[in-house]
Amino acid sequence: MLSKAATMEIPINRNGDTRTLAEDDSLEQDLQQVMVSGPNLNETSIVSGGYGGTAEGIIPTSSIKGSSMQDSRSSSSTTAEEASRGVAVEKLDFMKQWGLNTYKCTKQMIAERFGRGSRTVDLELEAQIEVLRDTKRKYETVLRLARALTNHLYSMVQTQHALGDTFTDLSLKSPELRDEFGYNAETQKLLCKNGETLLGAINFFVSSINTLVNKTMEDTLMTIKMYEAARLEYDAYRADLEELSVGPRDVVNMARIDTAQEQYQIHKDKYERLRSDVTIKLNFLDENKVKVMHKQLLLFHNAISAYFAGNQQQLEQTLKQFNIKLRPPGADKPSWLEEP
Repeated sequence: MLSKAATMEIPINRNGDTRTLAEDDSLEQDLQQVMVSGPNLNETSIVSGGYGGTAEGIIPTSSIKGSSMQDSRSSSSTTAEEASRGVAVEKLDFMKQWGLNTYKCTKQMIAERFGRGSRTVDLELEAQIEVLRDTKRKYETVLRLARALTNHLYSMVQTQHALGDTFTDLSLKSPELRDEFGYNAETQKLLCKNGETLLGAINFFVSSINTLVNKTMEDTLMTIKMYEAARLEYDAYRADLEELSVGPRDVVNMARIDTAQEQYQIHKDKYERLRSDVTIKLNFLDENKVKVMHKQLLLFHNAISAYFAGNQQQLEQTLKQFNIKLRPPGADKPSWLEEP
């Protein structure tokens, strides 16, 4: 019994060591304190060394996160700097190439003007371009005169309309001249109606000529300007290549010749492509011009002839033939002066 009681009084821990009850209570309180006031995730430390080591091996994770964030920021800033530097280099190269190209073209232009340089000439194409420019100037004259005719005719129609209203008012207030004022009023109203019909035909004529001159021809002339600029660049780089070819055949000059040959081929291809585009557009413009002008000249002739012959039916038939619709009466603004 005594040995049994003594055995029951001896505390044995899980490691087989014997300790007093006070020490166990103290250890349990320490563990509870650690569990209650455990470390925050942001304050977690990495311990270097064994249990119970010094604090020199403790590395706070906050410092690791800070360093990683600094690294990411520095890498992102480095990437942004590299990107901006790349854009700056591209702009610098572009400006350098633009300046060199401008210098060569200006030099070629001055040489051609003073007769010291040669230029590439396509005699047939140059003749067609000159004909187009002359045709455009003449069609602009037709357009200007047709607009002037429209303005004068509109003023006449407005005057006839006002005169017809005045005759109508006088026929009501002058019984002794009612018939005379009456048929003069009817005549002016008929002339006004025919004038509005003629204005519709002329306005359609003006609109079509304006489209032909200021859109179709202008588009072709823009392509011609691009072709002429490409021709100047081609001749400039050709002259540069010829100048380098007569120089010494050392390593540096051969590298320059290779570069000049490459640029010459690029501008030659561009010149030939634009020359082909100009030829195609000139042919298309010539065909389109004939079709448009055939229709518009027929309209103009029939409308003018019917109006001055007093043939109202023929005048209206001309508008139907070309699908021209008049503006409804009572409109505030004149429908025939859409183009200034």
